[in-house]
Amino acid sequence: MTTVQITLPDELARDTAEAGLLEPQAFANLLRKQLRAKAAGNLVALHEKAATDEDFSPEAMAEEVRAMRAGRRPIQKAS
Repeated sequence: MTTVQITLPDELARDTAEAGLLEPQAFANLLRKQLRAKAAGNLVALHEKAATDEDFSPEAMAEEVRAMRAGRRPIQKAS
């Protein structure tokens, strides 16, 4: 597990701590949700590019999707 140190304005830190959002599991859930939202946004942008760029082939789109997926997969530790 990795430890992350963040700096927040006092009021935001207090409010998020009171809401339980700084607990490790809650914070991890927030980050996962943001990662999913970013991935969805990337797919929308990719779709828009495909719709407006005549030179953007289905093969190029498939390659972009593969690259996105590869980027979000965790690094596998050697056995």
